[in-house]
Amino acid sequence: MIKRSFFKAKYLPYLLIFPQILITLTFFYWPAAQGIFQSFLLSDPFGRHSTFVWFYNYIELFTDPLYLKSIFITLVFSLAVASVSISLGLLIASMANRALKAKALVRTMLIWPYAVAPAISGIMWLFLLHPSYGIVALAIKKWLGVDWNPVLYGSDAMVMIVVASAWKQVSYNFVFFMAGLQAVPKSLIEAAAIDGASPLKRFWFITFPLLSPTFFFLTVMNIIYSFFETFGIIHTVTQGGPGGSTNILVYKVYQDGFVGLNLGSSAAQSVVLMSLIILITFLQFRFVEKKVQYGG
Repeated sequence: MIKRSFFKAKYLPYLLIFPQILITLTFFYWPAAQGIFQSFLLSDPFGRHSTFVWFYNYIELFTDPLYLKSIFITLVFSLAVASVSISLGLLIASMANRALKAKALVRTMLIWPYAVAPAISGIMWLFLLHPSYGIVALAIKKWLGVDWNPVLYGSDAMVMIVVASAWKQVSYNFVFFMAGLQAVPKSLIEAAAIDGASPLKRFWFITFPLLSPTFFFLTVMNIIYSFFETFGIIHTVTQGGPGGSTNILVYKVYQDGFVGLNLGSSAAQSVVLMSLIILITFLQFRFVEKKVQYGG
């Protein structure tokens, strides 16, 4: 039998959910509506007068080569961050799931980096990879002979922010993969080992399919993270440079809106950004989720 709760008071359920509805309306739907409305306006340089210009801001965006380049940079950046952070999270979780001494201590230490703020993560990796005083950067130049310079070269700057962003997110992925690995029945692994399956085959044909719901969830969350929550890393490390090579969409919204004071264009960019992430998430649920194997 399914247990259900019945309220004798007619309006009590609505009263209980009213605070959550009020918070959602105040901090999500109202700002979103204001942003959509602002995207149809063109303000003067001082912000005193606004003119309703319909889709002018959107047309200007999609005819601007710099904005189209920013979309491409964002897609490449998000794919790289999600791939690196998920792969490392799964690898570390698989190693930590083995019977080791001080297992609890090791797991706790691996989770700690998630508590680091994105801006702090960016500053830390900047200290390590800056071409003038970064220990890792100087080692790369001395031992590998590579002219590493993220201040001048856009490809190096992209690698640096991908590393900083992925490192920040590995711990998040590690927690979920650890939970998923602990839910895998050991009897299946032992039966496959008795049948002579190698560790790689046991992982690929037994463990990984059972982890597919976790993998799908983390794919969605990591893409959302790379689109929105990496602003602090970009701002502290590259400020979108050099030459706009790391100017992802969320940082361009900030530059045009808060620095350039072009509020209409900034609002239009935020609407496009939200629409893009909704589209990507929809496509993931529409096509990728079909391959997810749920238990039960």
